[in-house]
Amino acid sequence: MHQTYTYRKFPYTPPPGLQGGVVPRHPLIVIGCGPVGLAASIDAAQHGIPVLLLDDDDTVSVGSRGLCYAKRTLDVLDRLGCGDPVVAKGVGWDVGRTFLRNDEVFNFNLRPQPGFKRPGMVNLQQYYLEDYMVQRALAAGVQIRWKNKVTAVQPHDDHVRLQVETPDGSYALEADWLIVCDGARSPVRTMLGLDIDGKVFQDRFLIADVLMKADFPAERWFWFDPPFHPNQSVLLHREADDVYRIDFQLGWDVDPEEEKKPEKVIPRIQAMLGDGREFTLEWVSVYTFQCRRMSDFRHGRCLFAGDAAHQVSPFGARGANSGVQDADNLIWKLKLVMDGRAPARLLDTYTDERGEAADENILNSTRSTDFITPKGAVSKTFRNAVLELSRTLPFARKLVNSGRLSVPSFLTNSPLNTPDSEPFAGDMVPGAPLDDAPVTLAGQPGWLVDQTGGRFQVLVFCDDASSLPDGMQRQLLGLMDAAIPVEPLVIARTGRANRLKTVIDAEGLAFARYDAQPGTLYLVRPDQHVAARWRETEVSRVVAAVARATANFAEA
Repeated sequence: MHQTYTYRKFPYTPPPGLQGGVVPRHPLIVIGCGPVGLAASIDAAQHGIPVLLLDDDDTVSVGSRGLCYAKRTLDVLDRLGCGDPVVAKGVGWDVGRTFLRNDEVFNFNLRPQPGFKRPGMVNLQQYYLEDYMVQRALAAGVQIRWKNKVTAVQPHDDHVRLQVETPDGSYALEADWLIVCDGARSPVRTMLGLDIDGKVFQDRFLIADVLMKADFPAERWFWFDPPFHPNQSVLLHREADDVYRIDFQLGWDVDPEEEKKPEKVIPRIQAMLGDGREFTLEWVSVYTFQCRRMSDFRHGRCLFAGDAAHQVSPFGARGANSGVQDADNLIWKLKLVMDGRAPARLLDTYTDERGEAADENILNSTRSTDFITPKGAVSKTFRNAVLELSRTLPFARKLVNSGRLSVPSFLTNSPLNTPDSEPFAGDMVPGAPLDDAPVTLAGQPGWLVDQTGGRFQVLVFCDDASSLPDGMQRQLLGLMDAAIPVEPLVIARTGRANRLKTVIDAEGLAFARYDAQPGTLYLVRPDQHVAARWRETEVSRVVAAVARATANFAEA
């Protein structure tokens, strides 16, 4: 097989502690150097938390694996400092098409409106993503230890003790806090005897990364019952480096090892292409999938994220996207708790919020999987009837489910939200992830989402920023000196505030998307979710909402 990416081994060095002596204590240890562990580590470093990242391997993931990264994930990667290389190398797309045999029966557009910095999705092989994230983690000061395998975990009230195996022997470590990102099979979860509940689907799919010159557009194509693979389904994605990802449904009663052999894979691809063009296999794998989750993502000082905490089927690109959002939700809360500025119960809301997101992902993923791989005669009859009707009847097209694509989680039920006290229209409800909009900053074009994240902020909407009363500016600046600082950001149609950072709503989209009027305020969390909003600029309300958003309230 030909390989477009050159895998490099990251250097292993014998860690301190192999000779025994005092067991070193670290503020934060992260286990697992995949996208989720790397996102958590980079975010922690950017928050000023010293972090040690352990991985049992010395290279990035083999094969494309996680492939589709949604706009919300790209926004997070931008904040982490590695979004640009991902977008530059990857293949951006917005449109997906579903076919029954040769006929298109459904399509969607992930970004039907203009005025967003990033595309709806970017396809990029996971090895590239991890490589970029490793480089960024090292630049951010993350200490990475390769070939360091955690073999035992002992939780205590005020720390976690680890036993770690290396090529030169084993040693012990202690962590004030431990974030576990060691994948779907999670050895740490097993060591701690923790359950994960859900459903395993009895079907198998072949993944083939195919290097070829082709003119398939940068779209997601999904076939039901195509002539080249009858009675099954096929998925096609375009990747970087002229590589195409093709998934073939195989059914349950096949031999996975036999199906991975080139003499089995190549004829399938030849039948699909149908034109005799040359291609090279880059990577082949056969997978099954499951939809499961832990009941609680926090166990004392052990916090689980990504596939270690929850798993979904690959239809909808919800795995890595959800895991990166886990890290985005967790780190700012952990930082406040570590600094003594929020009670430990703030970390319980990590499960409240990301557990609900996992349930939503599992529900949508299960529905997609049941439609794509119906197991009963009645289900299959219904599925086939929907597909046939969708040829001519628009209502049936809405029932076609080839994988509802990953969307950001709206944390509308979070206990950290301050409910609305005045009427608002639009999507920017408390708990919503921020919508983007084009803005200008000091005369230069930019994006609203790039002005947010990493700290609490209050967005102040006004017509003319130069007319914002001086007394109001002083009150807003005073929020910077609060126990939990809040940074003001003025969003204006024109003008510039003389004391406050100001951006101009270049096309009016920020005012429209936030249903804003002069005087409207939005409180934004460090993970770019809305915490509260008001029609009038009353600073005292902001202080109370920050207390609620950080669990700094008296328990009933």
